[in-house]
Amino acid sequence: MLDYSKAKDLREVMVATFNAAVEEGKNLAVLVSDSTSTAKIGPFKEKYPERLINVGIAEQSLVGTAAGMALGGFIAITTNAAPFLVHRANEQVKNDVCYSNTNVKMMGLNAGVCYGPLASTHHAIDDVSIMRGFGNVQIFAPSDGIEAAGIIRYALEHEGPVYVRMDAAKFPQMHEDSHPFEPGKIDILKSGSDITIFAMGSTAHEAMAAGLELAEAGIDAEIVNVSSIRPFDVKGTTVSLVKTGKAITVEEHSVHGGIGSLISETIADQGLGCRLKRLGFEEGKFAVSGPRDEMRAFIGIDVKGIVQAAKDMVKQ
Repeated sequence: MLDYSKAKDLREVMVATFNAAVEEGKNLAVLVSDSTSTAKIGPFKEKYPERLINVGIAEQSLVGTAAGMALGGFIAITTNAAPFLVHRANEQVKNDVCYSNTNVKMMGLNAGVCYGPLASTHHAIDDVSIMRGFGNVQIFAPSDGIEAAGIIRYALEHEGPVYVRMDAAKFPQMHEDSHPFEPGKIDILKSGSDITIFAMGSTAHEAMAAGLELAEAGIDAEIVNVSSIRPFDVKGTTVSLVKTGKAITVEEHSVHGGIGSLISETIADQGLGCRLKRLGFEEGKFAVSGPRDEMRAFIGIDVKGIVQAAKDMVKQ
C-alpha cells in the first residue's frame, strides 16, 4: 500500500520513539553536535533536558562521548547528519564504537542527497558502504514511519553498535500499523514473477509506485524493501532472485557498497543465473548538486526511471 495521508518525517518518529523509551524506563541519552534542528529533537529536550547532550560542532567528540556514556551504563544515541558522522568521526566510529563494542546507536540523519544543492560536502552516498566496511555494527534503513519506529525500538533493545540510515522527507506509509520489524529479513511489499526490484530506505516508495505502474503495463514486478542491511537475508533474497531471474536494485547511494553490491554478492556467492541492473550514483563519482527530485530523475531512481529500467530488462 502507499498511503500518502499517513506520510511522516522519520525524524519525528525517531524522537517520539525516544520519548516512549524513556517513559518505559530505558536509561538512554541522546547526543547532538549542534544538530538539534537537524534531529528535530525539541520534544525530547523539553521532556528530558538532562538526557540531551550537545557537544557542539565536534563530531569526533560526539562519538567518543557517546562511547563513554555507553560504558557508563547508558544507551547512547548520536543524532547528527550522516555525512559528518561517517566522515569526520570515522576513526571514532571504528575504534570507540565498533571495535570496542560499545552500546551506541548512530542515527545517520539526512542521508543520501537530502542536502541536494549543498553538494558533495553534505551528501552521504557512501555511508552504507563505509559502515559495511566496519566489523561489529548492525545497519538498517527504514522505508516509512512504521518501519522506522520498529527499527529504533529494536536498536534500543539490541546490545551493541547500530547504524540507522535516516531521511529528512515525509514518506508515504507502506506498512500496516501492526507491521513487525524483523532484523535479517527482507520485506516483500508486493509479490511478483517477472522481475524483482530491490530498494533501500528512501527509494522503497518509488519502487512500490513503479511496481503498481508496471502492473498496469502487464509486468508483474516483485517489490522488495531491503531495510535490514546487516544482518542481511541471503536466503529470502535468493528465493526471490531464483523466482524471477531478473533484478533491479534502487538506492539513493553509490552502486558501490550499498544494496547493489549486496545483491551482486548474493548472486555470485550463491551461483545464481540472474541478470541484474543497479540503479544509483555511479561508482567512483560524486553526486551532482541540485534539487533532490531532479537528482533522482537524473540517475533514474525515480518512478519513471525504475519503470523504464524494468521494461527494458523484461524486453531483453
